[in-house]
Order: sequence, then structure tokens, then C-alpha cells
Amino acid sequence: MDRASARTDPPGPDPLHAATEATRSLRGLSSELTARVPQLLEAMRTVGAGLDLHLTLDRIVQTAAELADARYAAIGIIDDAREGLSDFVTYGVSAREHERIGALPDGHKGLLGALIHDPRAVRLADLGQDPRSAGFPAGHPPMRTFLGVPIRVQGEIFGNLYLTEKRGGGEFSEEDLHMVRVLATEAGIAIGNARVYAATRQRERWIDGSVAVTTELLAGSDVDDALAVVAEQARKLADSAAGIVLLPDDEGGLEIVAVSADDPTGILGTHIPPDSPVARQLLDGEPVFVDDSASDPRMVTDIAARFGPSMLLPLKSGGRVLGTLATPRARGARPFTAAERTLATQFAAQAALALVLADAQRVRERLAVYEDRDRIARDLHDLVIQRLFATGMMLEGAQRRSVVPEVAAGIGKAVDELDVTIQEIRTAIFALQQSPVEAPSGLRTRVLREIGTAAVPLGFQPSAHFVGPVDSRVGELTGKNLIAALREALSNAFRHAQASRIDVVVDATVQLPDGTDGVRLTVADDGIGIPSGGRRSGLRNLAKRAESLGGSSTYGPGLGLDGAGTTVTWEAPL
Repeated sequence: MDRASARTDPPGPDPLHAATEATRSLRGLSSELTARVPQLLEAMRTVGAGLDLHLTLDRIVQTAAELADARYAAIGIIDDAREGLSDFVTYGVSAREHERIGALPDGHKGLLGALIHDPRAVRLADLGQDPRSAGFPAGHPPMRTFLGVPIRVQGEIFGNLYLTEKRGGGEFSEEDLHMVRVLATEAGIAIGNARVYAATRQRERWIDGSVAVTTELLAGSDVDDALAVVAEQARKLADSAAGIVLLPDDEGGLEIVAVSADDPTGILGTHIPPDSPVARQLLDGEPVFVDDSASDPRMVTDIAARFGPSMLLPLKSGGRVLGTLATPRARGARPFTAAERTLATQFAAQAALALVLADAQRVRERLAVYEDRDRIARDLHDLVIQRLFATGMMLEGAQRRSVVPEVAAGIGKAVDELDVTIQEIRTAIFALQQSPVEAPSGLRTRVLREIGTAAVPLGFQPSAHFVGPVDSRVGELTGKNLIAALREALSNAFRHAQASRIDVVVDATVQLPDGTDGVRLTVADDGIGIPSGGRRSGLRNLAKRAESLGGSSTYGPGLGLDGAGTTVTWEAPL
């Protein structure tokens, strides 16, 4: 064979048929090839062991290199569009060489690209002399002899197996080609098994994630916590850099209301305008898949520059779009596969259904609370106030009949106290009968409402103190998160602290460590404190919520004797 010539073989249509023909073709060939049959059988056994896809690919390239006595081997995996390579697994190239080479081949040019569109077995004496070759990048080790064989999985091209640099300086022989073709067929079967196993495990993970979300949401979490659970689970399942939940805003666009990310700073509260094509598509209930968020013109937000491939999936249930779930990956990360897109879309639909069910459950619980409050209000009005009023009338009669001035004065004071008590009870009745939509929406009122709600399970009324113009200075996003933090802190105090006193302070005049103006929420109790080894999930939630806004959350000694109890300090920029 001429040193610049190439040998090409047509691809076989069926892997099993190809394996049979390739094995049959060994008969009658050289005694050298016959002697290598045990080595081939051992290589086939090695390749077929195990079900992990990445380990299987590593075994294939190593075994192929050993079988053909090649210095280097690689598998180029063809992407879903069949236009390039989605992955490139190598053998023989050191980590330092990888670093010098830089980006791995993408299959869009050169011989590797040609073999994607014309998948045939190729044997070259000099790779650089082939007209399809595009050369090597700087730092690439020298490679001359070449052997390329397509790998088929269930009849379809999965990728190509490449071998270069025959040891000893010779060329790859016809026997090497036969051996590697048989190995490639066995590799296709092993890869097929590994892919089925990987797909099954992937589906199981997404199903388990959907179950976890549904269970958590139906456990009674509030809306903010429910959305945070969806974001966190989606991020973990999609192997993405962030999990983001967006809800429709008042202007007709979308707003980010929940984030799960290593660095959530600046993400929470981001708006997608209503005239964005992405917003229109999502609000119409259609998913959006983006190959690179940083360069896609449809991604108009500032945070898009942080991310690469992204899935934006409508949270849709019963024809109603509740919001959007986004799972962006880091820049340069691998794109989402078709299977991942399908599984994520199904997860979003299940999460939307769970959110609807959880909301319905909260509505039922809220109605039960309102009914109970109405009953309490009626009892206070019809029984307690009437009895207090009757007691006051009796005391006033006794006061008129009293001839001792001190006794008359004491009775008069008691009557005055009863009048004050009656007024306070009437105020409480009015508050019980007032629905949330009727109440003012200022931050001060929302804080008092949360404290009043917590007073029922606590058995006492926590105190509240406000510093500065709380309602006018604290923004809506910060205020919303402050209320959620207050709710979390009061819930922790009720469930764990065994406290008899709780003081709540909201200070809108503080300055944060970086010099910016901020608001500080302090919730202090005189309970048992935080036991060593106890759960810290509530405190972690408080910290995450503050950090997402650029603030912080800490805890320390409480109000009790010698610092008994806990003081939670939560602060964020205004």
C-alpha cells in the first residue's frame, strides 16, 4: 500500500451481522492474526464488563489501543444534531498535554468531521497527507499513522473509534483493521447496554426528585419555601449551575422569586420584560431551550452572561401557567440531551401539579383558620364581653353603696381596667374578623400580622419594636424576604425553643458592613437555645435567603439568664 493512500470499508447495516462477518473473515487469514484471536476475545470480554457508560468508554479506548498496539486512542461521540462531536474520550494523552492542546475537537472540520458524515473504516499510513486532514493545534503530540472505525449502537452511528501512532514506527495492518472492527462491534453492544442502564437510572432519579418535591410541598411549606424546594431539586436533577423559579409579574413579564445556586447574588428579583420573546413563549406554555445563554439574543437579562446551555420550562397544570422553571448550566458546559429535556419537562409538569395541590391544601387550611377565628370572635363578643360588662355593672353598684373612700376608689380603678380590657377585646375581635385583603399592606402591618399569627401556637404575644421609617424605606423584594425570615424564626422558636418571651425588632436605619443602607430583623427568645448536634436547616434557610439579597444571617445568645435562648439577626440591603 502506498504511504499516502487510504483503505476505506463500507459501513455494515447491523452490529450483530457485522460482528459475525468480521469474525468469519478471520478464517483463512495469516497465522499472526489467528494467534491474536485469544487477545481479541479477552479484549471483547473486557469491553463488555460493567454498565457505567463513562467507564465503558474509557475501557474501550484503552483496550483498543492495547489490541492494535497503538500509542493513542480516542472515541468521538456524535452529537444529537449529527453535525459535530458532543464528547471526546482519549487514551494516551497526559493531563499536561490536554492542558497544552486546549479545547477538545468539536468534529466540525478535518478528518474527524469527515468521518461523522461518511462513517467508514479508514486506514492511513500518513494522517497529514490525507486531503481531509486539517492539521493539529499547537502543543498537540505528533501523530502519523491512523486507523478509524465507526461504532454503531442498535444500528445507528454512535461515534468513531480512532487509533494513531502504531508502536514501533510501522503502519496499522489489515489484521489490525479486522481486529478493531470486531472490537468496535462489541463496543457498540456494550455502549448500548450502558446507555440503557444510564437512561434507566436517570429516569429513576427524576422520578425520585418529583416524589420528593410533591412530598415536601404537601407537607405544609409556605409558598416561598415551596418554590425554593422546586428550584433546589431541579438544579440537582438537571446537574445545572442554578435552579430558578420565575412567576408572572404585574407588568405582564416574569420575575425571579426563588434561586438555588452556589452564588445567588444579583439573581433574585431579576425581571424578564413582557416584550421579550422568551417571556411570551413561556407564558403561552411553551418550553424554551437555549444552547448558550450568554450569546442568545433572546436572553435579555444581565444574568444571562453567567450561563451557557439552559432549559426554561413552563410550570403548567390544567392549561394554567403558574410560572417558569429554569435550569441553566455554566458557560462551556455540555448541552442538555434530548432525554434530559424530556425528563425535565415532565418534572416541571409534576412540580406544577404539586404546587396547585399544595396551594389548594393551604386554602383549605386557611378557610379552617378563618372559620375558627370567626367562632372565637363570636364567643368573645357574645360571652366574654357580656360577662365583663355585667361584672363592671356589679362593681359600679358596689362602688355607689360603699361608704369607705379607699374601697370606692379601688372599685373605680377596677371598673376602668375592665373598660380598657373590653376595648382591647373588641380590637382583637375586629382583627380576627378582618381578612388579609382588607388589611393594609405595609411592612409594619405584615410584621404585626405574622407576630399575631405566631401568638396562637406560642401561647403568648411576642413583642414588636420598629426603628425608622420601615414602610417607606424597605423595598418590596427585601420586605417579602424579611417577612419570610420572620416566619421562619418564629416557627423555629415555637418548635424548638420552649420560650416564654420573644422580642422582635425591625430596624430600617442600620448600615451593613459594606457601607450600604440596610434593614435588620432581630428575633430574640429566652428558650433553651440551640443544642449541639441539633438540626440547622432553618438557620441555613435564613442565611440563604439573606445571601441571595447580598445580606447575611447570624445567631447568638438570647434573652434569658446568662444569655439563655437564641437571638437571630437577619439583615439585607434596602
